[in-house]
Amino acid sequence: MNPESLRYTMDHEWVGEQNGLCVVGITDYAQEQLGDVTYVELPKVGQRLKRGEEAAVVESVKAASDVYAPLSGEVAEINEQVENETDLVNRDPYGRGWFFKLSNYDSAEYAELMTYTAYRAFCQGR
Repeated sequence: MNPESLRYTMDHEWVGEQNGLCVVGITDYAQEQLGDVTYVELPKVGQRLKRGEEAAVVESVKAASDVYAPLSGEVAEINEQVENETDLVNRDPYGRGWFFKLSNYDSAEYAELMTYTAYRAFCQGR
């Protein structure tokens, strides 16, 4: 996905709309901070998530980190490939390294997420 067309959270998750679903992953900034990802645990398909709730876990050579639901919605699909090929998170965070897709998501919450420009400014202020 094109990073400029996505929305972002302060916890470094990205969200993109695709075919009526919201695709969720972690940003390039997040994967750089983590280092080499060694383990990914994803939510269950059908699980209802509320915005801000723990949705997944990522472990790396440096740290373990929770991935939070950027929106309220239902997990429609997970990317099982990242559980088996964890380096996809590092190599292609906006493409093949996505984590899960949400259906029945809250579009008002989506509108509240940061734009690419706002997210870049947020990261530069750190």
